Amino acid sequence: MTTRFLLRIWGILLLAYLTMGPTARAQTPGLDPTAPNQPGLASPPLPPKAAPPAAPSARRVLAHPRVLVLDAEAADRPLLRRFKAKATVPDSLSALREVRQIVLALQGDAYLTASADEMRWTRDTVRVRLYVGEPFRWAYLRNGNLGDGLLTRAGYREKFFRHKPFVPDDWVRLQERILTEAENQGFPFATVGLDSIRLDGHDIAGRVVLKRGRVVTFDSLQIVGNTKTKKRFLTKYLQIFPGQPFSQQRVAAAAQLLRQLPYVKLRAEPEVRFAKGLARVYLLLDDRPSNQFDAVVGILPNSNTAKTGVQFTGDVTINLRNLRGGGKQVGLQWRKTDALSQLLDAQYVHPNFFGTPLELSASFNLYKQTDAFTTIKTRVQATYPTARAGRISFFAEQRGSSLDSLKDVTQLPANLDTQYNSYGLAYAVTNLDDLFFQHRGYLLTLQAAVGTKNIIKNSQLAPELYADIPLRSTQYTYALRTERYFPVKRAGVLLLRLRAEGLLSPRLFTNDLLRLGGLNSLRGFNENQFYTSSFALATAEFRQFIGADSYVFAFADQAYLRHDVPNDRFSDQPTGLGAGLSFRTAAGLFQFVYSVGQSSSANQHFALSTSKIHFGLTSRF
Repeated sequence: MTTRFLLRIWGILLLAYLTMGPTARAQTPGLDPTAPNQPGLASPPLPPKAAPPAAPSARRVLAHPRVLVLDAEAADRPLLRRFKAKATVPDSLSALREVRQIVLALQGDAYLTASADEMRWTRDTVRVRLYVGEPFRWAYLRNGNLGDGLLTRAGYREKFFRHKPFVPDDWVRLQERILTEAENQGFPFATVGLDSIRLDGHDIAGRVVLKRGRVVTFDSLQIVGNTKTKKRFLTKYLQIFPGQPFSQQRVAAAAQLLRQLPYVKLRAEPEVRFAKGLARVYLLLDDRPSNQFDAVVGILPNSNTAKTGVQFTGDVTINLRNLRGGGKQVGLQWRKTDALSQLLDAQYVHPNFFGTPLELSASFNLYKQTDAFTTIKTRVQATYPTARAGRISFFAEQRGSSLDSLKDVTQLPANLDTQYNSYGLAYAVTNLDDLFFQHRGYLLTLQAAVGTKNIIKNSQLAPELYADIPLRSTQYTYALRTERYFPVKRAGVLLLRLRAEGLLSPRLFTNDLLRLGGLNSLRGFNENQFYTSSFALATAEFRQFIGADSYVFAFADQAYLRHDVPNDRFSDQPTGLGAGLSFRTAAGLFQFVYSVGQSSSANQHFALSTSKIHFGLTSRF
């Protein structure tokens, strides 16, 4: 028994050395390399060879099911039942694998000396004699030469390694976290291990030590490929500066950050070359067409029931990205939503404000409902892009709405002059495989804001009309958008999308409300046909790609909306159905969409007379 116990103890020390892996070698100067080791991980003996067939015509049996019987001490049998070993295995090789998995599971659960001591093979049964042994535990694990800050960031707590089971995976994970911290502090060639190991019965004690190796700093970025994007911009965007301590985390994050840029294409993962204590990062980038010019024409039934025929709507978008290779962006969009409404959007984006990772943007929005009201909205936003956590934004927004004309009004109208100042947070995360032609991945954006809404008295209205309404109130807004793309067979893509927006306020007026309907939201209806205080819109769309950037598609849009305006409250569940195609031409990407819609509040049914046709051309350069 003494010899057996000593053999198993030396096996423990060898196992602790092996679990450190090639990048985390343990330091055990007090061990004798010539000492014997217990072969706990050695393969069990092979089964006896099957006798040859009696006659050449006999059918060859490739597999023979066997019953697996595990023999162990009576006190160990409840423990073995936790691992749920198979009672029957299809063949002898499966029996060997099952036994090996049980032994490894025991050793991974602190029973480091567990082994399969004997295997007996019969025609229908495999009988295995298992030795479980006693569980090992940490007496203590102390800090050797690591700084307390580094060890704490790696997740080390002394209580986790004092009188706790010795689980090899826990020790391996601690090693990996320590090495990760070292790699991000300028020591990419560090190694970690155990020192001063002591064994008292089944208690293991030691110190964790780190060999940092040579300190490494960043040298520079090197751009390989056909791109006009400037190295100065990428250095600030990726936050990889010359002379800065090397960080593997920043190198790994560079690929994710570059994939968020629509104007460059990452051909391969960033490469790092080390020489003389310096790390040079190589980026393999090519430009991709991202500047955009869109022209969309819509053909709709005439909204004026007194007239027949159709009316035309328009949408013109100009978007210039990566101006002069510095990542700046300018956008302009004009839309004629119907015969009485027009919309103008303008945006400017400035990345790396004063050399920081922050991205500043400003936007302007004007919506004019002829002979009713005009709404102007301005917004300033600061965004912090991250590789793993997504994009986090803080914004300030001002929204003002004014009435165009009032004549012979003796009661409070549905629209009023208002001003709404708000502050909010936004969050966006994505892992789409392509920003323009998605095949897989997801997109999630969230937004919430709170502010004060002031009702401004109009000189054309009698003051007593404002007596029963609060002139100052708190208003909340929220928005959600999530998309998921699923590849279907060879060239199909299923898109599932959910959008939701809402306003929460003691009193809402028509010109306060959100607008829904049209090609970019609820298809099958006129642009901005629905004025709603809150809505949820679910979309299912199937795309069949017939080329790299060409596809046919069919879709279904289902919405639920509420209209919470005093004296005009209702809800509706409009539905839009349709199909279309999008394909590449010499002039750009041509898109054609045919859709029909059904809504009770709009008194619209699925019919050819109410169908909508949109076609347009998108040119990227």
